Amino acid sequence: MKVGRWRKRYAEGGMDAIIKDKTRPGRIPPLPKAFRAEIMRRSTQETPFGATHWSRSLMAAQFGVSESSVGRIWARAALKPHRVKFFKLSNDPYFEEKLEDIIGLYLSPPEHALVLCCDEKSQIQALYRTQPGLPIKKGRCQTLTHDYKRKGTTILGD
Repeated sequence: MKVGRWRKRYAEGGMDAIIKDKTRPGRIPPLPKAFRAEIMRRSTQETPFGATHWSRSLMAAQFGVSESSVGRIWARAALKPHRVKFFKLSNDPYFEEKLEDIIGLYLSPPEHALVLCCDEKSQIQALYRTQPGLPIKKGRCQTLTHDYKRKGTTILGD
């Protein structure tokens, strides 16, 4: 098949057609930086209509790009819109002052100071949610309560 192609090129263009190779399509240019930034902004700050979080296919349809492009943008930025993230802060009224003191020790410790950090227990608390999470359904991701109750402790293996 390749020999036939070369013969045909020689018949059409002579020796010049064989010496100079035919042009081929180049690589698709990468998406502009502003376009990628808009995909990341919308992924983190907005939710799609009728859904709880963005999927690659929804985002790709919204911007008119391939799902693989959206996946590469999310991977490069370590974005996972389907993951539920939360952090429960202490209800201690002096929490902020204590936090600033501890961070201050690490960031600018006094001269000749040794800063040690240890947990109050050698155990891990077993935490249970106050209400069970609802199952995942189409259009709704898994639900979790932010409150928990303590049910004993778990000791790590020896």
